[in-house]
Parts: sequence; structure tokens; C-alpha cells
Amino acid sequence: MTNREIARKFNMLAKLKELHGENPFRTRAYSSAYIAIRKLAPVVMEMSYNDLIQIHGIGKTIADKIIELQQTGEISALNAYLDKTPEGIVEMLQIKGFGPKKVRTVWKDMGIETPGELLYACNENRLVEFKGFGQKTQESLQKQVAYFLDSQGKYLFGHIESEGLELKDILEKQLPGSTDLQFTGAFRRKMPVLNAIEMVSTAGISQLETALQAIDGSENRNGEWFYRDIRIIFHSSDPEVIGQWQFDHSASEKFLIFFREKYGLKSYGREMDYFEKNGLSFIPPEFRESDKAIAMAREGRLDELIGEKHIGGVIHAHSTYSDGSNTLLEMALAAIERGYQYLVISDHSKAAFYANGLSEERVLEQMQEIDQLNAEWDDFRIFKSIECDILNDGSLDYGDSFLDHFELVIASVHSNLKMSSEKANERILTAIANPHTRILGHPTGRLLLSRPGYPLDHRQIIDACAEHGVAIEINANPYRLDLDWTWIGYAIEKEVLLSINPDAHSVVGIDDIRYGVAAARKGGLTRKYCLNAKSREEFIAWMNNP
Repeated sequence: MTNREIARKFNMLAKLKELHGENPFRTRAYSSAYIAIRKLAPVVMEMSYNDLIQIHGIGKTIADKIIELQQTGEISALNAYLDKTPEGIVEMLQIKGFGPKKVRTVWKDMGIETPGELLYACNENRLVEFKGFGQKTQESLQKQVAYFLDSQGKYLFGHIESEGLELKDILEKQLPGSTDLQFTGAFRRKMPVLNAIEMVSTAGISQLETALQAIDGSENRNGEWFYRDIRIIFHSSDPEVIGQWQFDHSASEKFLIFFREKYGLKSYGREMDYFEKNGLSFIPPEFRESDKAIAMAREGRLDELIGEKHIGGVIHAHSTYSDGSNTLLEMALAAIERGYQYLVISDHSKAAFYANGLSEERVLEQMQEIDQLNAEWDDFRIFKSIECDILNDGSLDYGDSFLDHFELVIASVHSNLKMSSEKANERILTAIANPHTRILGHPTGRLLLSRPGYPLDHRQIIDACAEHGVAIEINANPYRLDLDWTWIGYAIEKEVLLSINPDAHSVVGIDDIRYGVAAARKGGLTRKYCLNAKSREEFIAWMNNP
């Protein structure tokens, strides 16, 4: 069980306690545990009781429950609350922006027990009659519930990749040695959002299901298989045509239509033959989205496609100066250990008070530490940056004279997210035009499967970045992947640089770069247009030439 999974259990326990009117002090304790566990780098399931109680936010009560989880795989207190709470109410607690107090109101006062009933009530304009639910609240909730219902049964690739790799490894040990087992479908294409881990094998379906049945954490629910609560889809193929299967099921429909129109309907036993026999380089599955991939393969330019090995530095990372889990030194050493040449530390600006945003005094304190650390290295450098809040009127946090202190400013929206398209565009265009802005951070503010982004005219935003020499972030956090990969082609057309940034709040978060790279490859991002594919010297030159 991962730290994130454990944290979610304590978050749910906190919400259930508040829902049932329990002691607010204890409720806050579980909420604090949720935050603390999310930030931890050590594996909680491997920590001792004595180690656990040393962590800020984890007291003896929480530690006892973690030990119970280690020993039994359950938290009995959580189970007790789940047993007395309707399943639909538990689902409602997972809707973004819909807290336990409001859930209790719709449950106890309105008799609503499922998200579907809640959406119907919103559509019928019934919530406005109750205390705490005005017209605007109802309209906002209506959108959130609809989004929640539409997102059910879907997963983030970055959240289930490890389970997929783990399951494949276990199955390969159980199946005969001659069995071919491969990922396929959306999982193989590394789609940011997908509805299952999909595999194809030369084994029969019954053989695969028998093997799966013997694996801990797997279960059959009404004819569908799940592993650790993730849906699993198996396909069976004869050995002679598994390559054909993979070609047909590891690409978008648009790609396949164009390929067939260009090269005919002939089928091959080996997947590689579809490319080699038509004079093409092998196109990786994540790039099989449009005819652009075929054009690059035909021209022998696929080696220009960005890869993890090309990333020269970590741009956009947080430390304990704001809301990060690791110190500045720890973040730097982690970047060095991973072979990067530089780290752009970008803690939150002062307006982000909820994230311990930095006052001017603390910025200068951090810069002094950066100078001290940089003096110790010849082949690595920390750059002085800030993730600067874009305020409601589009201006940047801090005054212009203070912004001059930074080597690089990443401008991002974190507050007042409920905007019309006109307001969102005006706000961000103003920030882009600010001469201090060098990178536009997570442009739409979306959280995949949790929150849709504010509405933007992407072309207008990208055009403005081209005009003002502003790079655009591809936020590599699996929740964001923002800028969306579908806009990469237009950004390249306008010669706008894209930066694959982990937005790391811990040393482990640095590794999210890989998900940003996967998304960038889908959109055809090349090294030429990737900002942090630049070497340290090239990056310095870019910063010095706005």
C-alpha cells in the first residue's frame, strides 16, 4: 500500500468523523495525518511505531492505526464509519469542493443519498431552499457533481502504472515461460486518463483468469477483474498475429486511418514489420496519435522526439521554505543523484498563504542559502526562482523592483479559479505581458478527474507567449499534465518553448518528470522546443536573453 493510498484512508476517516458530528479536534488530527503522510518520502508501511511518532502530524493515535494497517491491512475505526454510512454518501465526500457539513445537510435534511440524486436535485433547483445553499453554490455544485459522475471508473496513468508493472511481473512468473504477455491499448499508449490496465497474451483467457485468481489483491466483480481496485482487461491472441493485434490496438483511430490510407490494408505478423516494410522508423505507441508521427518516421526524425534522457534540469520544485517536504539541500542532492545539471527552485510567493508563501525577507534568506550551496559545486547549479501567483487582476505577486531579484519567474494562477473565459484570458494575458514572466505555469489549473480547468482560448494564450517570449509549462504531475498534450503541436508551430516541470514538492516528486515526458511525446515535442532539454550553459543563455 502506497503512502498516497494510506493518506486517502485517513482523509476519508477525517471526513466521516466530521460528517457524523464527531469531536472537531480529533477530526483535525486525522486531516493533519493525511497531509503529513502525503508528503513523506519513506514508505509508511515499512516504518516502526517509534519512527512514526517522531513525524509532525502523526501522534500516538494515528501511529496505532498505521501499525494496525501494517498488521491487518485494515483500519477498524474507518470500517466502523463506512458500515454506518450509505455508499452514495461516501461517494459524495469525494466530490471536489463538497465538504462533510454540506453532505450532511443533503443527506439528513433532504434525504439525498447518491451523487445521481444530488445532480437531479440541482437540476430541479431544490438546493437553494436550504441553509448554506444559494443559487451560485448550487450552480457550482451541479458542475462538480456532473464532472464527478463522468469521471467514475477512470484512472490516472501516473497512479496505476506501478500496479500494472507489478501485476505483469507476477503473472509472467505464474504463466508458462513461452507465454507472451504485453501491455496494450490506452495503457501502452500512456494515455493520461484511462479506464483499465489492458494486456494481451498468447495464453488463453481462462488461463489468464486462473493465474489472476491466485494473486493477492485481485477479485472478480460481476464478471470484471480488478487488481488493487483497478480494472483489468485481458485479450488473447495467437502467437502468429500478436504483432498485428498490437499495431491495431496501440494507436489512435486517426493514426490508423491515415496509416491504412497511406500504406494499404496489408497485415503483418510482427508489429515492427508495419514500419520497416513501409520504410518507416518504429513509432513508439505513445506517439501514435496523428499523421505527424508518420511524417517524422518517414523523414527519419524520430530521434528528435523528447525523451527522459534528454532532460537536463529540474524546473519548478518546492522546498520546506514553502510547502515542500524536503529542504533546499535535499532537493538539490536528489537532482544531482538523478544526473541533472541544474535545479530551478520555485517556492510559492507570499499571496499563497495557504502554502506558506514566502515573504520578501524569507525570499532573501533562501537566496542566501542558494549562494552558499552553489559555492560548493562546479558542475551543478540552483537557480533562484519563484512560482509567483497571478493575482485576480493579472498582476504578479510582489512589486516589480523585488521581482528583479529572481533569475526566473514562473507565473501561475492558484486562487479565484471560477472564471469566465473572458476573465481567465484577460487575467493570464496580462500576466504573460509582464516582462518578469518567463514561464506560464499549469495554464488551465486543471486537476485531472478532480477539477476541470478554467476556460481558456489556447490559441490566444499561445500566441501571446510567442509574442512575449514566454515558455509554457507542461506540468508533469499526473493530476495536471497541463498544458494538455493536444496543444503541443500548435505551440511548436508558433515556436513557443515548452518546459516539462515536475512541480515537485518532495524528492520523490522529481520523478514525475517521466509522466510529463510521456505526455510531451504524445504531442510530438522535440528537444529543440523543450526548455529543460537545454544544458546548464544553454539554459543560462536563455535566461539572460529574454
